[in-house]
Amino acid sequence: MSRIVYVNGSYVPETEAKVSVFDRAFLFGDAVYEVTAVLDGRLVDFEPHLARLDRSLAEIALTPPLSHDALRALHWELIARNEVNEGIVYLEITRGVADRDFAYPDNAAPTVVAFTQSRPLIDNPYAETGVKVITIPDIRWKRRDIKSTSMLGQAMGKQAAKLKGAYEGWMVENGVVTEGTSSTAFILDADGVVRTQPLGHHILPGITRRAVLSLAMSEGVRVEERPFTVAEAFSAREAFMSAASAFVLPIVEIDGHKIGDGRPGPVARTFRRLYIEEAMKG
Repeated sequence: MSRIVYVNGSYVPETEAKVSVFDRAFLFGDAVYEVTAVLDGRLVDFEPHLARLDRSLAEIALTPPLSHDALRALHWELIARNEVNEGIVYLEITRGVADRDFAYPDNAAPTVVAFTQSRPLIDNPYAETGVKVITIPDIRWKRRDIKSTSMLGQAMGKQAAKLKGAYEGWMVENGVVTEGTSSTAFILDADGVVRTQPLGHHILPGITRRAVLSLAMSEGVRVEERPFTVAEAFSAREAFMSAASAFVLPIVEIDGHKIGDGRPGPVARTFRRLYIEEAMKG
């Protein structure tokens, strides 16, 4: 059965879901998006996702076309129609359709598209084996805090990782790790401190990142939002990543260097377990 996709107020089979070639998302990447995990048919961390969406829209001067209640109803309807028990909902809002011109159009109606993907999130084999990461130059634009669809740099980095047999690429700028191509980067340093980049224009404010930092504090693990170098990552006790569709995944190798004993570390495994437990509570 074909998936049902939301396009500008209508729920249609995916084969009938169409957007104009003049949509500014297609021409300029002039759009923002969110990806929300679904566990047991329920949305995970949806309120923080809505808050980040509001922020992204405000940063590009795009008035929200739908209320939070409407967006919530849209997500629930897609989950129900597609019978999604575990997976994700992808939502994209663009500036809309207008003849090609770099300047924002005056009266374009925003385009709203959403779809689901059913996939196993809890029984992820990488949670048991850990993943490999490579480091790559951070070639992106300077407003990475906006969850924009302009992601060519990330796509190039992900492909570079794939070609080297790695799961993820950690992007490096001015000698320090910024974040993964689609994840937040963490280490547990030699002193037992969880470290990750502080928020700013240089990284995306990850929703799962936020939850992981909260879990760390509740577990009595010291946290420092402080950059770390690649060399510090090599010598870390543990390394791990977080993302909405991956939760927390241990990292066992970076650029061919074994991290710790080369197996998923206890802190990363604990954070993953606790995050899933909290998410399943609804």
